[in-house]
Amino acid sequence: MTILISRLIFISILLWGWAPSQDRSISADRILEHIKYLSSDKLKGREPGTPGSKLAGRYIEKEWRKNGLVPAGTRGFKQPFQFTGGVYLSGYNRLKINETRKTFRVKNDFIPLGFSKTGSFDMPVVFAGYGFGTEDSVAWNDYSDIDGSGKWVLVFRGSPDGSSPHSAFADHMSIRKKYNVAKENGAGGVLLVNPYEDDDLDGFIELRLGPSSAEGDIPIIHISQEIGDQLFDEPGKVRLLQSVLDGERRSVSRSTDRSISATIGLKAKKVKGSNIVGLLEGVGRSDELIIVGAHMDHLGRGGRKSGSLSTESDLIHNGADDNASGTAGLIELARYFSNNKLNNDILFIAFDAEEKGLLGSKYYVENPSIDLENVRLMINLDMIGRMEDSSATVSGTGTSPLFEPLLDSLRSFHNLSLSYNKAGFGPSDHSSFYAKDIPVLFFFTGIHEDYHKPSDDWDKINESGIKTILDLITETVIHVDRLDTKPQFTEAGPKERMGGRRSFKVTFGIIPSYGGGGKGLKLDGVQPDGPADNAGILKGDIIIEVEGKEIKDIYDYMHRLGTLKKGQEVSVKIMREEESISLIVRL
Repeated sequence: MTILISRLIFISILLWGWAPSQDRSISADRILEHIKYLSSDKLKGREPGTPGSKLAGRYIEKEWRKNGLVPAGTRGFKQPFQFTGGVYLSGYNRLKINETRKTFRVKNDFIPLGFSKTGSFDMPVVFAGYGFGTEDSVAWNDYSDIDGSGKWVLVFRGSPDGSSPHSAFADHMSIRKKYNVAKENGAGGVLLVNPYEDDDLDGFIELRLGPSSAEGDIPIIHISQEIGDQLFDEPGKVRLLQSVLDGERRSVSRSTDRSISATIGLKAKKVKGSNIVGLLEGVGRSDELIIVGAHMDHLGRGGRKSGSLSTESDLIHNGADDNASGTAGLIELARYFSNNKLNNDILFIAFDAEEKGLLGSKYYVENPSIDLENVRLMINLDMIGRMEDSSATVSGTGTSPLFEPLLDSLRSFHNLSLSYNKAGFGPSDHSSFYAKDIPVLFFFTGIHEDYHKPSDDWDKINESGIKTILDLITETVIHVDRLDTKPQFTEAGPKERMGGRRSFKVTFGIIPSYGGGGKGLKLDGVQPDGPADNAGILKGDIIIEVEGKEIKDIYDYMHRLGTLKKGQEVSVKIMREEESISLIVRL
């Protein structure tokens, strides 16, 4: 099949007449000029909803208009959408134990969770242990011996095993899980309290609300251990109940003979994002089309919970590679195909709010401007600006049997070393289309030490490497365009993030490679002065053992990481070229 595809490609190139003049070919110089503007301080990191983001959108629109694309959004080229960008306390927040008339202060003694129902509530309190309600591999029901209907249920965070992600209770100890179990048992509200002697569950939960979250059906408040203790007549009762729960592994749910009145006031911050969508019409009569996309947003000035990996706050994160490189590629591909028309249409999409959780692409596939059934292929460009050693990773190759033989044939024209990842789901916008049974290809040149830091600037971009990738993409698109039928879709792994709670107390300070293949976990980078760096681990090393346990891939590594503790000295075995080296990593 590979030989056949190679011949077809060669014939296509001859028929296409490829000895393109300079203005009809991909230009590294143009690519770099686009990146310079998109990653300039003027745009201040392109955070969704900001003036810098709007400037990026206008720039893309201008370039697309110049090259003959027609608007395909809901407001011209724009496809606006709204998401939650945070939450803050609003109005009067108070909590009182009715029987003792003791009142407590928000942020000092309690804090509502960001998704709590707002309003005023007055209910009795019952103690419901760890808030479990499971009859599966772990038979533990904290609601079997109490009536929580219309009452506050007081529950511990975590589990009898603490917060270990490898606990038998791991699937049942997330706050959302406990909240939902409480609702299913008719609870009127939830009171969370930290367990004693657990440093990992210390302090109040930060007030936040995710972009896809909404106000819940019942209130949920995180209270101090001091408030929890005052819900019983006997001093130290909450600690005693925890010792029974942890030691005897059985439910000890009961009434508290106390009631709490509380007022909760929260206000969500709404952010307006906008995808930029343009259509380049083909010369044929088919309704089918190809989609090429890249996210245009980045982290703004960083800060906590932004995704920034920089310890310095309030510095502009210009995101030259992530993802001005992909956006520049999108602009240049639109220009190229406007001069080299296909039979089928091409839809170009610059997604907004990818860094917030693929929000723009998720919104698009639920509100498409075209019939998704007609899509032959979706190509995603994300971080294509740091090519080294003529290497790149292509993910989604398992979503059609066509892809790997095709790419094997094409890369020989460019002396490219490609690593394949068959999975259709991954940490970028192609995942939203894969979830709709559309074949996808995601092009990526790897994580680096400037990832999500202010130092990701245009002067580190390999524009010639981007040109090489875009040349490969144009040939891929042309081949798919000339097929008689759409590429066959094949499922390649899950269509959403795998469930389960993942919590790590320590880090090695490494950047894993996304290009699989071979035994062990290959490293794309090592964070300066981190545990791995201090132990002598280098970029390009392959971790093959941790504490004597074999590491075959990133999943083995994460499993071992979850068992380690701060301050521990860990034996690690790596492969460096052909040499096996044993090291000690101090966490």
